[in-house]
Amino acid sequence: MLRYLTAGESHGPQLTSIIEGVPAGFPLDAESINIDLARRQCGYGRGGRMQIETDRVEILSGVRWGKSIGSPVTLCVVNRDWVNWQEKMSPHVRHRDDKLAVTRSRPGHADLPGAMKYDHHDVRNILERSSARETAVRVAVGAVAKSILTQFGITVSGFVTELGGIKAERPKMSWEALQGKIAKSELFTCDERAEAEMKALIDRAKESGDTVGGVIEVNVCGVPVGLGSHVQWDRKLDARLAMALMSVQAIKGVEIGCGFDAARNPGSMVHDEIYYDSVRLVEGKSSGFYRKTNNAGGIEGGITNGETIIVRAAMKPIPTLYKPLKSVDIITKEPFEATVERSDTCAVPAAAVVAEAVVAVEIANAFLEKFGGDSLGEIRRNYDGYLAYLRAF
Repeated sequence: MLRYLTAGESHGPQLTSIIEGVPAGFPLDAESINIDLARRQCGYGRGGRMQIETDRVEILSGVRWGKSIGSPVTLCVVNRDWVNWQEKMSPHVRHRDDKLAVTRSRPGHADLPGAMKYDHHDVRNILERSSARETAVRVAVGAVAKSILTQFGITVSGFVTELGGIKAERPKMSWEALQGKIAKSELFTCDERAEAEMKALIDRAKESGDTVGGVIEVNVCGVPVGLGSHVQWDRKLDARLAMALMSVQAIKGVEIGCGFDAARNPGSMVHDEIYYDSVRLVEGKSSGFYRKTNNAGGIEGGITNGETIIVRAAMKPIPTLYKPLKSVDIITKEPFEATVERSDTCAVPAAAVVAEAVVAVEIANAFLEKFGGDSLGEIRRNYDGYLAYLRAF
C-alpha cells in the first residue's frame, strides 16, 4: 500500500514528500506531475503568491529512466519565495528577531489552538505548516497515484459545482466532453452562466476584503467492483475517502453520492435498483450487473459496486481576510484586528485539484490492497484474473 508524509513550511526552502509502496514498473516523470501542479495554481480569485511561484517537481529517488523501481519515491517542490523569507524563516538561532513575531491569530485558522497546543507565542510557527501551501506537494503525490490508476483505465477528475451559493447546472453530455468543458473554465466548472455569476461574486468579495467558499465534486471512473471492505470500520472505502478529503485545508464537509439528500427522501427514491445484462460482458464490462441510477455514489457498504465514484466536499471561505476580523493579541491579551497574511479571495478551483489528488491516493491504495504485487506486471496479472472471475460470476 501507499504511504506518504509531507514536510516543509509555506515560506521555507521547499516542500518534500516521501512515498513508500510504489510498485516497480510504473511510468513516472516530472512533466506529467507538473501538469497537475500548474492546474492547482490556476483559478479565478487566486492571490499574489501564485504570481511568484511556478511550481515544478523534482524527483529525487525511486525512479530510473522514467519508471518506478520499487523503492521510496522522493518528491520536492521548491518555494521560489524562500529568497524573500530567509531571515524570517531561518533555522539558525543567530537570526532570531522577536520583532518579527506574529501574535494576532486569525479566526477560523489553526493559529490560536496550534499556538496553545505547542506552547508558541509566535503563531508563525503554526501558520507556516497549517497553510494550504502544503497541498502543492500533496498534488504531486496524487499525480503519482494517478499514474498507477491510469494503467488500469481508472480516471480521477474534480470540478466546482457550487461557489458562494451559486450552483452550476451539469449539462447533458458525455463525460469526455464535460471534462473538456471544465478544463477551459477559469473556475473549473461546467456552466458558463453560473461561472459568470461566480466571477462577479469573487470580484465583489475582493473589493470588500472578503473571501468565498464553495463545493467541489470528484468523479472516479473505471473502478472495478470490490475495492474497500465492509468487515472493519477502517477498511470502508467511503470512510477513507471522507478522511482524506477532510484532511485538506478548509474542507468542512463531505458527502458520497446523493449524500445529505438521502436523509430527505424515502428509501424508494434513494437506493439504486440492480439490473443484469449479459450484453455488457460482450462489450468488455467486468460484470453484467449494473444500476440505472447512482445515488450511492459508486460505494455500497464500504465497497465499490462498479459504478462511478462520486464524492463532494464543502470548502469554507479562506480565513485570511484583507478586512480582518476581531482577534486578541496572545501576548498582551488586548483586542486587535487579526493578522493579514497574503492570501486568495477564492481557492475553490485549486481545492478541486487537491481533492483529486487525495482521492486518487485512496483509490490507488484500495486498488493495490486488492491486486497488490511488487511490479506492474504482477499487479496486471492479478487484476486480469479478477476481471475474468467477475465476468463468470
